[in-house]
Parts: sequence; C-alpha cells; structure tokens
Amino acid sequence: MIIDKSSPIPQYFQLQTWLMEQIDQGVFRPDDQVPTEKELGQLTGLARATIRQAVGNLVNIGYLVRHRRLGTYVLDRKKENGKRTIIGILIPDIRTGYAPELARGAEDEAARQSHSLILCNTDDSYIMANRHADRLIEAQVSGIIFIPTANPVERNRLFIEKFTRRDIPVVLADRTIPGMAVDHVTTDNFQGALDLTSYLIKMGHRRIAIILNSALSTERERLEGYQAALAQNDIPVDPEIVIAEAGPFSNEHYQEYISSLLDRRDRYTAIFAGHDRIARLIYSTARDLGLDIPGDISLVGYDDLPFTTFSLTTMLQPIYELGRESLKLILSRIRGENGEPRRIVLKSNLVERSSVKALN
Repeated sequence: MIIDKSSPIPQYFQLQTWLMEQIDQGVFRPDDQVPTEKELGQLTGLARATIRQAVGNLVNIGYLVRHRRLGTYVLDRKKENGKRTIIGILIPDIRTGYAPELARGAEDEAARQSHSLILCNTDDSYIMANRHADRLIEAQVSGIIFIPTANPVERNRLFIEKFTRRDIPVVLADRTIPGMAVDHVTTDNFQGALDLTSYLIKMGHRRIAIILNSALSTERERLEGYQAALAQNDIPVDPEIVIAEAGPFSNEHYQEYISSLLDRRDRYTAIFAGHDRIARLIYSTARDLGLDIPGDISLVGYDDLPFTTFSLTTMLQPIYELGRESLKLILSRIRGENGEPRRIVLKSNLVERSSVKALN
C-alpha cells in the first residue's frame, strides 16, 4: 500500500517519499516519464491537489522536471550537471580559522573558470549542514565541496549519500570521512605533526603536552603523528597531558581544557596545539596567569593563521591551494571525468618563529 490513510504523516509527504524511493531504487530511471496526476490518483486514491503538491516538491528539490505539454520526467542529473556552473561549498565558519582562506581559493578558481559558488556556513553543526544540503539540492547545484562537520562519521556519511543519490559529485576538502570512497583534497597531517613534534624534541623538549579536537580526521591524524614522533625518540606518552576532546571548537569549552592543562604545567615544557586558534587561546590564558611564552612554556600550533599578537611557531598548511585544488577536482567530475576516487595530498611546511625555547 502506497498511502496509509490512518498515518499521522501527511499524505502528500507519503506519496513524495514513495516516488523518491522509486527513483532512488531505479524503478523510474533518468528521463523516464512518471505517472500522470490522473494515474497517480487511480493508484493512490489521493486528490489531484495532494498529488500536485508532492510532485511539485520533487521538482523543487531536483528529482523531477516538468516539460510543457509532455509531462513530468525523472531529472537526469548528469545531463544537468553539464549545463550548470553553480557549485556549493559547505565550510565551518567564514569568519574564523582556515575556512575563509580555503573558500577564497575555491572562489578565485571558480571565477577564473567562469563558475559560481554558493557559500554555506555549517558552524560544524549537523542540523545546520543538513539544512544547507537541502537548500543546495533545491538550487540544483552541479557539485559540492564539503568540509565534514565535527560530528560522528555516520552523520557525515549521510550528507555524501544525500548528494550522490542525486548524482551530485562531492569533493571533501581538508577533513576526510573514514571508510568512504570519495574524492578529497587534504594535507599530510600525520607527517606534519610528526615533523612539528620532532622539532620540539630537537629543541630539547621531551615532555610535550598536546590539546586538539578528536572529532576531526585532521586532528586525529596529528595526534597519531605526535605519538609516532615520541615513539621514535623513546619518549612515553603521558595521558595526563593529552587532551583530545570531541565536538565543535568553541573558546568557552577550550578555555576550560586549557586552564586545566596549565594547572599541570609541571608535567611538560612545551604544548602542541592542534590548530592555531587553540594556540592563540593558550597564549592569552597563559599571559593572564602571568606566564611567559616561550620563557615558561614553549608553544607550537598548526595552520599558520595570520596573528599579530604573538609570533607562533607552526605548521603552514597551503590552505588557499586546498580550496583551488578542491574546485578543480569537482569541476573535473562535473565535466564527466570518471574513474576511482582521487586523493590529492598537499605538502605542509614548518614555520619557525619565537614561541619555542631551546632547552639544549
């Protein structure tokens, strides 16, 4: 039975869901004509106004297309993608962190090739990302550049599946989703963290704290690189000075973690901040406590964001190039280039400044 008239779910939505399932399962294929309103009325017993609402919604979100005097057909996304030049980009926050630079790289490359972007801020929130994903589908974008949110892997997979069901190609930028065969552009976070930790060890630091966000693939890889560098130098990991918190970054939450870490500063001589915004918060908190960097504590970060308050030793990520390469890769898929998922890994470089004190 297609429609359950005793269900509290609106009948138009039941029909809409059934039609979506028929399309996703291949019962109705691209360019197939779907049953007319009269035929759907005979099949379901629904009024034409209800049927018209369900079909209209599917036209709006890019499942169906109406052809004047001919009927309603399943939209062939691959054909449409060849005509359109609008790309959606889902980033955590255009105001802070590395996202503005990544978005600028993508925007510049899109403009150079006469394409347009729709920019969406997810705030690393599943709810916000889901809302934007639906909006981009309704806008019939040709492709998506997606920085996965600070949510469990299963939730980020739902976004990819939502797009790929509609033949919208996706490129992951910076962060990855474990276990998913999808195009992505990133940097070697493991090697970058190994090099950064090794640098601290070379400077005489053997007790090195670390604070990062374990919800993100990039920072999990940095934690692994940190651990590998310690192991290579026969330095045991001290779990008391490893803070790996899950969830979106916020100054309020990390202020608590940093204050707790600084209370244990007798256990370490240097701190590895998982990204530069954490490093900046460590610097300001230490200064409020009367501590000097690097006199009392050495500090390193990751990303090389532009700071004016202090001179941070960090790992420079080619963030602008991440955006440009992500845009190039999504365009290659929109143009019909097939093949196995591609993985582009850009190189990071250590930038030595004045936040680390030599102990040897």
